[in-house]
Amino acid sequence: MGLIGVALLFDFLNGLHDAANSIATIVSTRVLRPQYAVFWAAFFNFIAFLFFGLHVAQTLGTGIVDAGIVDARVIFSALIGAIAWNVATWILGIPSSSSHALIGGLVGAGVAKGGFSVVVWAGLSKTVAAIVLSPLFGLLLALLLVLIVSWIFVRATPFAVDNTFRTLQFVSASLYSLGHGGNDAQKTMGIIAVLLYSQGHLGGEFHVPLWVVISCQTAMALGTLFGGWRIVHTMGSKITRLNPMQGFCAETGGAITLFTATWLGVPVSTTHTITGAIVGVGAARRTSAVRWGVAGNIVVAWVVTLPAAALIAATCYALVGLFA
Repeated sequence: MGLIGVALLFDFLNGLHDAANSIATIVSTRVLRPQYAVFWAAFFNFIAFLFFGLHVAQTLGTGIVDAGIVDARVIFSALIGAIAWNVATWILGIPSSSSHALIGGLVGAGVAKGGFSVVVWAGLSKTVAAIVLSPLFGLLLALLLVLIVSWIFVRATPFAVDNTFRTLQFVSASLYSLGHGGNDAQKTMGIIAVLLYSQGHLGGEFHVPLWVVISCQTAMALGTLFGGWRIVHTMGSKITRLNPMQGFCAETGGAITLFTATWLGVPVSTTHTITGAIVGVGAARRTSAVRWGVAGNIVVAWVVTLPAAALIAATCYALVGLFA
């Protein structure tokens, strides 16, 4: 039970760390105040399990490392690697990926126990490819949406456009929060389920019990309620300045990407996706509207996340062995 508590702590920190993904655009465009935006995001994070299957949980539980070598020490080390990296990047205000921190931790702890042969390379390569593809899809979809919306509203007054998209941002923010809850909470579900499976508590067949689903969605929703304001500032204003129309396009482009990835069972980063979408809407205005230096620093954090979390997890696995 102690390890399940650590997993839910990670899920809480995931919600805290990644709250920015759901609310940065709607806060930066001043459509919703931050304290109301987090409640809005937390609600849709929580109900996401009603709309999506558990394909991502299945991928993380059995498709990253061989489930047969997973034990309590591996799970503990993986979670510590992910939590340590999340806390460090949260303090620095860097929107890194909680998802990839968890996957990196799982790979690091698994390799520390059984060597590289335990890695399920097909599943891991799919996840690594998503590091590039999810922000790229988010960027292209957001860019396309800006062009379509600009053409549709070409004869409308700026005031009318602003009012229309202030309302529509409630819809797009809801969709993005659904996508975030649907994809991100499933990663912790997969971790808890594979732990239960390794201990023989699932009756011999891997599945995700309903109580695990509810617990993970609740932990993530509670984390979202606590904000993560440092990262909201980076995502909402440091990359580029957004108006309600751009915020709508960024959130909708990101939501479509997340819905597709969740349906395919690919554990993508909500952070990467919304960052790509925000860059896309900024670049649609003009390339100089994007602060490429900030965007570049974020990309560096993306590249470093997997190996950094893996190294921390492998070190933790070795240290636990000294005291076990």
